Amino acid sequence: MRIGGLNSFSLSDFPSHVAAVVFTQGCNFRCPYCHNGSLIPMDPPTSALIPLEEVFLFLEKRRGQLNGVVVSGGEPTLQPDISLFFYRVRSMDYQIKLDTNGSRPEALAELLLEGLVDFIAMDIKAPFELYDRLTGVCAPKEQLEESIALIAQSGIDHEFRTTVVEPLLSERDLQAIQEMVPYGSRHHFQEFRPENALDPVLRAAVAVKNNVLQVA
Repeated sequence: MRIGGLNSFSLSDFPSHVAAVVFTQGCNFRCPYCHNGSLIPMDPPTSALIPLEEVFLFLEKRRGQLNGVVVSGGEPTLQPDISLFFYRVRSMDYQIKLDTNGSRPEALAELLLEGLVDFIAMDIKAPFELYDRLTGVCAPKEQLEESIALIAQSGIDHEFRTTVVEPLLSERDLQAIQEMVPYGSRHHFQEFRPENALDPVLRAAVAVKNNVLQVA
């Protein structure tokens, strides 16, 4: 596992849990609005990574104080040894939440089959016809559809979520996204944070908008 970051305490990332958040390094999307751009490269300098044993040592020390671990990214399912990581976290009696872009349903299926995940949050970034634009790559739409169905039918707690990027998504697009969510699954819209957006055009556009508001 390549670990690019660790948040030692969160009350908001894992519903009903006091959790740590582990950020895996590497992502197969290049979303222009991404605020974790430093986690995109698959092979950063070793000095930029957190040693795996350091993460486990932290989690061992926090047993009894924390009851959940969120594995986010980057895209965690790109990590070839993610199951081994989850097994070890589970052995410390932590509940596990996975944040994913849904691009690798085969990895999701394996984690679910092995009973290694308690909660999954998947991003639905756009209507499928706009996915390439919102992800910055040729998005694997069939795999995304498979992941949505897999998660919805998994029987475990889950949610789908969408970042509302006003310059890229219209009200009609947001309505179309809601129609993509399977019946009975939760979905929520989350705020776009432009300050650290990967695309400088998005950062500049919001800055201009804010300046106009201040002048007015």
